[in-house]
Amino acid sequence: MDSVVVFLLLCLLCFAAAPPCFARMEPKVGVCYGELGNNLPTPPESIKLVQKLNGKAVKIYGVNPEILKAIQGTDLQISIMVPNNVIPDIAANQTLADEWIQTNVAPFYPASKIRYLLVGNEILSNQPNSTWFKLVPAMRRIRYSVKKFGLHKVKVGTPLAMDILESSYPPSNGTFRSDLLKPVVEPLLRFANRTKSFFFVDVYTYFAWVSQPLQINLDYALLQPTNISYTDPGSGLLYTNLLDQMLDALVFAMTRVGYPNIRLFVAETGWPNGGDPDQLGANIYNAATYNRNVVKKFAAKPPVGIPSRPGAVIPALLFALYNENQKPGPGTERHFGQLYPNQSSVYPMDLSGKSSFPPPEKPDSNGRLWCVVAPGGGNNKTALAAAVSYACGQGNRTCDAIRPGGVCYKPNTLISHASYAFSAYWVQMRTAGATCSFNGLASLTSKDPSYGNCTHPSVSL
Repeated sequence: MDSVVVFLLLCLLCFAAAPPCFARMEPKVGVCYGELGNNLPTPPESIKLVQKLNGKAVKIYGVNPEILKAIQGTDLQISIMVPNNVIPDIAANQTLADEWIQTNVAPFYPASKIRYLLVGNEILSNQPNSTWFKLVPAMRRIRYSVKKFGLHKVKVGTPLAMDILESSYPPSNGTFRSDLLKPVVEPLLRFANRTKSFFFVDVYTYFAWVSQPLQINLDYALLQPTNISYTDPGSGLLYTNLLDQMLDALVFAMTRVGYPNIRLFVAETGWPNGGDPDQLGANIYNAATYNRNVVKKFAAKPPVGIPSRPGAVIPALLFALYNENQKPGPGTERHFGQLYPNQSSVYPMDLSGKSSFPPPEKPDSNGRLWCVVAPGGGNNKTALAAAVSYACGQGNRTCDAIRPGGVCYKPNTLISHASYAFSAYWVQMRTAGATCSFNGLASLTSKDPSYGNCTHPSVSL
């Protein structure tokens, strides 16, 4: 029998036996409490706000003693984090691991319901590779310290991003990165399996959708009921939303290397409620829609699970509690919150999933995309001029409107002409494989660059 067929049959046998094992936990949805803001409420106020949202759990990005004290006396389960920068030292020295646990965790346990101790944050995505190979040794030392100090209810893990996968489509082809498989991933899975911990994953359908907005249906990414579905040709499993596809790719990847039964924990997921003007899909309507659908899915009783693990309980944490004004990066990074810093709701939310709310008003949008000069794309005028020459040099009248006398000739600036040329070329040539890139000089926007009688070509979402 073909080896691939054997593999898939084994997968399906594992999955068929999975629900009793994976359904033992109580469904719960919580929230990630980031502190990168200079205008945020105090920890005691913040914990009360988490309770008001009916959250069952909270994750912090460190070990803030004020938060650990504020959570005492509540039923909130808390995940705390070993900072990235101490991982190499802890990996090399058990005494340092003991001291870290003795100082930062033991004094607050069990009064604070510390349940998950996460070693680092997306280490395999944003740290030098010299740190990658110290991750699992550090986890082992932290686990030893946790047992030494009698913290019996604490599970040790590490949150990873979806870039841990080399292949994720179709889900049955889920495969871990070859450069990490032997030195990091297999030891990590062995650790999680032996200690009955979780595979903690940060999974965002937003980033998958925004990278391919014309290939991925927005409602499919938002977990909205649609008539769109996808049947995996390898497993035969049916998918009705993008999140299930992404999580199942991980399940298949784990199964492929001999670990079909490690539980999943969605350590972060969410959708931005705002951002820079040209950032696609970042609005309150989409954020409320996605996050409410996530809560409905993961707080459901009986549990819904995912196609490969029907009925499985998957703990989930929404990112984030607040819009944090000091987060670096694009504007979306500062707009993932359920709450504004003044404690008011960005949109009504109930993390228990028991309440229903009318959808927010849809934003004014004509659902179209333009290809324009990217932020900073005008800095290299030589490269930009060459890109315009290329776009306009195809002999198909792409740039007639920006030639002298054309309706888009004025203003006669390189950036203005480039934005028109990029859109016109992309609209004409995308069916032949053209992308909105121009070596990084261009990007997609939902903000119409047209003006006066000048209409920029666009594509409907």
